[in-house]
Amino acid sequence: QVQLVESGGGLVQAGGSLRLSCAASGRAVNNYAMAWFRQAPGKEREFVAGVSRSGGATNYADSMKGRFTVSRDNAENTVYLQMNSLKREDTAVYYCAARLLFVVKVATSYDYWGQGTQVTVSS
Repeated sequence: QVQLVESGGGLVQAGGSLRLSCAASGRAVNNYAMAWFRQAPGKEREFVAGVSRSGGATNYADSMKGRFTVSRDNAENTVYLQMNSLKREDTAVYYCAARLLFVVKVATSYDYWGQGTQVTVSS
């Protein structure tokens, strides 16, 4: 069992930055690949970024490449999402998710989810 708690969301102007955190707890957290997803009103949940168990490999959705950076600190059991050059279309609830072994981009493949944190980008 793994518990995930996101934080760091908020209101930011377009072009600004935010850093999301996901604190993980439970058994063998380091065995889990971690990912960030987001869901805007009326839209499906979409993959944002993922990081391997060691933190050595990362994966991004095309629209986030160059703007977002995912990382993890296994000593602190925390995953981060640094978001720069934010756009209005980045407005969504951002979720942290965990699954064994490796990152995939399909939300239904993840076993554990946080409660989400709201990110709102204003113009």
